[in-house]
Amino acid sequence: MNGLNLGLLIIRVVVGVTLATHGLNKIFGGGKIAGTAGWFGSMGMKMPKANAWIAALTEIGSGALLALGFLTPLAAAGMVAIMVVALITTHRKNGWFIFNPGGGIEYVVVLAAVGIGLACTGAGEWSIDHAADINWAGVPKGLIIVLVAGIGGGLLQLATFWRPKSVASN
Repeated sequence: MNGLNLGLLIIRVVVGVTLATHGLNKIFGGGKIAGTAGWFGSMGMKMPKANAWIAALTEIGSGALLALGFLTPLAAAGMVAIMVVALITTHRKNGWFIFNPGGGIEYVVVLAAVGIGLACTGAGEWSIDHAADINWAGVPKGLIIVLVAGIGGGLLQLATFWRPKSVASN
């Protein structure tokens, strides 16, 4: 048994399932997609229902692809894009620790780092990428994909849709 491949499999499956379930929760959880859209609108996202669907489907798709080890740098880029948006819109004002009121940046930074790391290492031998001989991961290919599509995609979404409410001055 190869320890590196086992480790990559565990990371991919745990993070992928975690991400996918967050997406499913946006659709089927307490407030359903309407609640997610309301939350997105309250933080200044324009077209909140469309963005709620985009976020949910990106989390589900990226999570599933990561768990399977399929198109890993693109899956990681989807996760990184979601984390960039979450960090800037919600978590950055709340400090580092996730247990801070409102949730600090700790969780989203860790998930983004895992995504960037998986784009650099690849999914490992126990993956669809390996079985299908898809060699997009590694440095520089995987790193470029995850940075451009992940960080760039998240920033582009913010530039296009996020209009935070300004704090009224006294």
